Amino acid sequence: MTAKIIDGNALAQAVRAELAEKAAALKATQGITPCLAVILVGEDPASQVYVRNKVAACEKAGFRSIRETYPANVEPAVVLGKIAELNADPTVHGILVQLPLPKHFDTDAVLEAILPEKDVDGFHAENVGALMQGTPRFIPCTPYGVMKMLESANVPLKGAEAVIVGRSNIVGKPMAMLLLQRDSTVTICHSRTQDLTFHTKRADILVAAVGRAKMISGEMIKPGATVIDVGINRLPDGKLCGDVDFASAKEVAGAITPVPGGVGPMTITMLLANTLAAAERTLK
Repeated sequence: MTAKIIDGNALAQAVRAELAEKAAALKATQGITPCLAVILVGEDPASQVYVRNKVAACEKAGFRSIRETYPANVEPAVVLGKIAELNADPTVHGILVQLPLPKHFDTDAVLEAILPEKDVDGFHAENVGALMQGTPRFIPCTPYGVMKMLESANVPLKGAEAVIVGRSNIVGKPMAMLLLQRDSTVTICHSRTQDLTFHTKRADILVAAVGRAKMISGEMIKPGATVIDVGINRLPDGKLCGDVDFASAKEVAGAITPVPGGVGPMTITMLLANTLAAAERTLK
């Protein structure tokens, strides 16, 4: 068996084309151009790449983007002041602060400073609570992208055994809520889980999101399972790989996402979807 590849690049292109059409229609009929403001603090190379990709995706889809950059030693009050300014600007629909922030920042305080209706990352406590209740305003972008990929591959969710490796607020926890709302039976594994393989071998849907290169091997996967690799890690030779050992996993899984070219492109795509939704809500 060789697994079907779930191509994130191809799906992202298709979804972004739809979003671009909707953005053009919104501008033509209502005079509104969806706008995303991105705040970057410091010179972290990975963060710089992520921000550059987000801004480029906005522009290509016909969105307006604002990029605010600050040195790593900036006072938090300066960034909080900029967030307040963007909150008050009716032409800005989405605000994103690129994480991680420098150590002298209170990350929770910064995220809570963003208006919930402009929190297109879905990290504000109000939006997290709404997701828990099954009435999300914004779905965090990576889990949102994973759900789109599962839908595109026609993966049955109702009654499926879903195992998530990783319990972060950004991926693991919201991923569990989304699958639970689709009637999957969900198990969350983490660094204190005993006998990880026992759990992963039961999974019809396995989501790996821990940030450890090639942690999940083929022998840990149920034959025919759908494997979603959220991890992105750089090996000593400079190559990128996921949390799943792709070479061994693809011989066992029924469907699998590659790294790169899997979940990553969909994360930015769903950020655009959330920004468009925020812009459309201003009409209500």
